[in-house]
Amino acid sequence: MAKGKSNLAVTCPHCNSKLVVDPVLAAVIDHEPPPRPPAISDLTEAAKGLKEEARKREEKFAEEFAAQKTRSDVLAKKFEEQFKKAKDQPVTKPLRDIDID
Repeated sequence: MAKGKSNLAVTCPHCNSKLVVDPVLAAVIDHEPPPRPPAISDLTEAAKGLKEEARKREEKFAEEFAAQKTRSDVLAKKFEEQFKKAKDQPVTKPLRDIDID
């Protein structure tokens, strides 16, 4: 390759950062991160977002709380089903690694 080539300035299509690439070395020489947008553009919109997040948290908490009320019944039912399955199967001696030889 020729040594007189200049560096290439490339903009990343994914994140819009600016890269400077040396074609001879095939390496990124410099990186400039993309400008960050402001975290909050409008205070009223931010307040609405916070209220919405709080509402979602409360809904999720209420759902989980209701699920915990019936959890013992669900676990008891699962135990009964597994007990029935185990009762129908014959009792056998478990196979150990040493028994395989």
